[in-house]
Amino acid sequence: MWVCSAPLSRFAAGLLCGIPRPLIHIRSASVAETGTTRAYEDQNCEVEGYLAFSRARIGPFFQERPVLKNPFLEDGLLRGYLSRHLPQEAVTSDLCAFGERMANEVDGWGRECEVTPPRLVHFDAWGHRVDHIVTSQAWKQMKYISAREGLVAIGYERPFGEWSRVYQMSKLYLFSPSSGLYTCPLAMTDGAAKVIQSLGVSWPGEEAYGRLTSRQPEHFWTSGQWMTERRGGSDVASGTETLAVPQVDGSYKLHGFKWFTSATDADMTLTLARVQNRAGATTPGSRGLSLFYAEVSRDQEGRLKGIEVQKLKDKLGTRQMPTAELLLDGLQAHRLSEEGRGVASIANMLTITRIHNSVSAVAAMRRVVQLAGDYASRRTAFGKLLRDHPLHMQTLARMEVETRGAFLLLMDVCRLLGREETGIASQLETHLLRLLTPVVKLYTGKQAVAVVSEGLESFGGQGYIEDTGLPGLLRDAQVLSIWEGTTNVLSLDVLRCVARSSGMVLEAFFSHTKSLLSAASNVPSLTPAVKAANGALSELGMFVQLAAGRDASYMELASRDLAYSLARIYTGALLIDHASWKGASPSDTYAAIRWCEQNLCPVATNQASGWYDTDTASLDTALVYDKHSQAQ
Repeated sequence: MWVCSAPLSRFAAGLLCGIPRPLIHIRSASVAETGTTRAYEDQNCEVEGYLAFSRARIGPFFQERPVLKNPFLEDGLLRGYLSRHLPQEAVTSDLCAFGERMANEVDGWGRECEVTPPRLVHFDAWGHRVDHIVTSQAWKQMKYISAREGLVAIGYERPFGEWSRVYQMSKLYLFSPSSGLYTCPLAMTDGAAKVIQSLGVSWPGEEAYGRLTSRQPEHFWTSGQWMTERRGGSDVASGTETLAVPQVDGSYKLHGFKWFTSATDADMTLTLARVQNRAGATTPGSRGLSLFYAEVSRDQEGRLKGIEVQKLKDKLGTRQMPTAELLLDGLQAHRLSEEGRGVASIANMLTITRIHNSVSAVAAMRRVVQLAGDYASRRTAFGKLLRDHPLHMQTLARMEVETRGAFLLLMDVCRLLGREETGIASQLETHLLRLLTPVVKLYTGKQAVAVVSEGLESFGGQGYIEDTGLPGLLRDAQVLSIWEGTTNVLSLDVLRCVARSSGMVLEAFFSHTKSLLSAASNVPSLTPAVKAANGALSELGMFVQLAAGRDASYMELASRDLAYSLARIYTGALLIDHASWKGASPSDTYAAIRWCEQNLCPVATNQASGWYDTDTASLDTALVYDKHSQAQ
């Protein structure tokens, strides 16, 4: 029998420090537990006193956990931006109180939504088909707080005129990372309200509009957006097979299969379908699509009317939110758009939902940076706090610069939206909004994945452990570059925007960006950033001139890099502009300089390298499908 002869303090210290202590062979003995001294006996040793980890399920120490503090008070850029543009005390007071509620209450609900995901009950105990989607109590609480806090209503009440969208999106920005993905149904609800408003608030959408924009929880509705069918993707013109059969009362019965429906527990939905004429024929392509509104309801026996839920989707992330495959089998609906004008009617909805998508992306970035910063002030490694390791802080600073740039780009688009909705936008601002909406969505979606991934790495192994709640941030971020149009789809949308405006959107971009940079040209500390941004803007102008007249395939290959260049240059100008105002901090200047040190115009760089030349497409295809082997 081996027994440790060293005192507890020496042995424990040696064990924890990796220094072995001498063991002395003595006779076997049984020692009774006396006072505070406990004797342990196992197969190999007896120890008087406490032996660290002996027969213990867990060790006597834990890592410090990051603490979520009031996200409004922790966000100096948000408070600085509002102080500059929307300094009303009512806004600051409301957002501060809302942030406190996020930290102390709502974030816990969001975690409950994650660990208690929705489930589908096809049949009741007596074999009747009911198709109930059962969600957690926390998910239901999210609907309640969304109504009470006016998370949709603010955009339509417009309490601060042209700045009301900035106020609304700032509130959603605080809510999103704690919401358990409830911001997704809110995005579709806002989009549905926008569509009804743009078409004219009248029957049959009048009641729905009132409910979608209500602050009364018992009256508030959320909306789904059931567009994706079996062929999937953004090509709704060729992918929509759902039929709308006219009824004698002026309504329609919808018959089709919706392959992907988000927030399937919504109270209503908007969807596209093809109107069948008396001969049973439909019009192909986008000209045959009309927009319909349908309520989700049940009969007296609890069965869904005109809907069968086939299955819930098993997704990488966004598990908190029910996403389902639906069979529409005679769902009663009302046509909102003119017949054949369905695609045109959802343009306003896409603007809103893409901005909401960007809010979620930037909010995810901000949340992981806040948590990583707090953790760095608690976690000790190699003898000192993480915040005292320069390389670690350099990494967090790079994440912070990305987050700041994304935030200002997002808020400027919200500002432009507010001006358009209140009827005071200039033509230049209208063009900018059209151009920047797909740009902000595609760019922040990619930024979110990169920043959140880097953020998880800053927690070491704990960032990979589900119990911490951190992996969910990355899983949920991945969808942000997919929903409402993938990066490539939106890059092509930028090209269409340029073509349809005969280049006016680019003229607006150059004009406004130059004015932002010119206003900051007399600030000495910003000179390097202004010089870099002006240089990139000139490179972009040269690309546009050289690309004029090139064929469609050339511009398609360049479209993604063009969108990235627009995002980086404009974001740089916004960071410079924010750093030049009288209330700016030294950190604002530092962030602007750091942002402008990257390649702001990749489309010019890659053009010079021949990335968009005629033979590039065939070479890319050959590279991807190359099966050649040297061994063969």
